[in-house]
Amino acid sequence: MGITSAIVLFAVIWFMVLFIVLPLGLQTQTEAGEVVPGTPGSAPANLNVRRKVKITSIWAVGLWIIIAGTILSGAITVRDLDWFNRMATPEVSLTDGTDG
Repeated sequence: MGITSAIVLFAVIWFMVLFIVLPLGLQTQTEAGEVVPGTPGSAPANLNVRRKVKITSIWAVGLWIIIAGTILSGAITVRDLDWFNRMATPEVSLTDGTDG
């Protein structure tokens, strides 16, 4: 895995975790009983973005370490995910690459 692949993997994991963490503990303005004029009642009343970003980052780093470690160890490869046998089998050369 190259550095670009590692960064992209981390970004995908981070945003997936963020979308899971965002609604946790959310209280709407209607539930709080104080709807600010001009906003919908479903708007968050206590959105603490800094805390949610910290939680997201901690979980994303942990998941990234596990997933990147699995990929780098070779325990799971792309060929393991080829359920329809569309990838050609890698050919093994029996010669040393020289003619003769």
